[in-house]
Amino acid sequence: MSVQSTRLDNGLTVLTHHMPHLESASLGVWVKAGSRWERPEEHGISHFLEHMAFKGTTTRTSREIVEQIERVGGELNAATSIEHTGYFARVLKDDVPLAADILSDILRNSVFDAKELAREQHVIEQEIGASLDDPNDQVLDLFQKAVFPDQAIGRTILGTVESVNSFGTEQIRAYMDRNYVGSRMVLSAAGNVDHGQLVDIASNRFSGLKAEGDLAPVKAQYVGGDRRNTSKHEQAHVILGFEGRAYNSDGFYAAQILASVLGGGMSSRLFQEVREKRGLCYSVYAFHWAFADCGVFGVSASTGEKEVGELMPVILDELRAAVDTITDEEVLRVRNQIRASLLMSLESPSARAGQLARQQILWGRPIEMAETIERINRIDATRVKEIASQIFAGDSPALAGNGPVGNLLSYGDIVKHFSA
Repeated sequence: MSVQSTRLDNGLTVLTHHMPHLESASLGVWVKAGSRWERPEEHGISHFLEHMAFKGTTTRTSREIVEQIERVGGELNAATSIEHTGYFARVLKDDVPLAADILSDILRNSVFDAKELAREQHVIEQEIGASLDDPNDQVLDLFQKAVFPDQAIGRTILGTVESVNSFGTEQIRAYMDRNYVGSRMVLSAAGNVDHGQLVDIASNRFSGLKAEGDLAPVKAQYVGGDRRNTSKHEQAHVILGFEGRAYNSDGFYAAQILASVLGGGMSSRLFQEVREKRGLCYSVYAFHWAFADCGVFGVSASTGEKEVGELMPVILDELRAAVDTITDEEVLRVRNQIRASLLMSLESPSARAGQLARQQILWGRPIEMAETIERINRIDATRVKEIASQIFAGDSPALAGNGPVGNLLSYGDIVKHFSA
């Protein structure tokens, strides 16, 4: 694997995966700071900062930022998650220095002009409004609140209209000073990119970056509970969840495989039983969210008002059955799917750059693909059934419902189902 890593004196790590057969490269700066790093009065500031980073620097206007990258056929984008924020670009190989310069400029020299702040606050108001109109977004918000009530990790990434409109230049700079520090930042690139060149650019453009910042956020505490919002939407959106496993835990890969066996595709148990055999819904899937210190296992489904009462008992039966009946054949199929997905990601410089950055942030080093596949291949049906028995043994499931959910099974009956 042609991966090189250099750690600068200020803690910033430069990672590259050289793919000489490509004409392009993807690169970005990933920061170990997302919505769960926010203080209560900063709800939504991570996402707001992501927007404001493109609104002008001491050397470029907001228009010049996009014109310069688009003039060479490149692309700029950014994304905020619960634990990370990323700023990235894709360009032809000869334009990597330009892209790296722009990325460093927006992260080191943004001016956060008052007029731009006000304009972007209005834009995010519209984004929040669109989210409030989307029943899928709303049930996810309810689910997060049920899993992690009164915790930063359980709040929405967007923030509220009130919190976003309270942000000013000094508040944004204070947040960056605490969190955008060398030890928590990774400059990652994949494609036709020269490692030495990128290290030189990073050494120059991030030379004044502070090495250390804020302490890690308080450890997340899974709680669980029942959150429902009855509305007049056509579909009932339901999520059932349990405490999962953290990235670095022994059960991480087994939980990922369990999610795929139960609801990871058209051949999964839930899809076959709930949709194909019974026709109870159009959409049903299982997921496992892993974080640095916790995890959440869940099943999501959308169905009609009449069908929602029948839907949950069928899902519960499938979850209980998994504890005893998952087969090595099913696990092998999922392992092959994961292996194929991982290997296919090597063909995408954008996916690869992000993968390397996340590995560095989570594990402190890039992980060899062979090492990851070897860990996955260790998981057999016995281990998956064991993790299923542990996850589904919890007496505090998390239930979220949005839409016409009057016929949804009661929270008490769901708890009884697993304790019986």
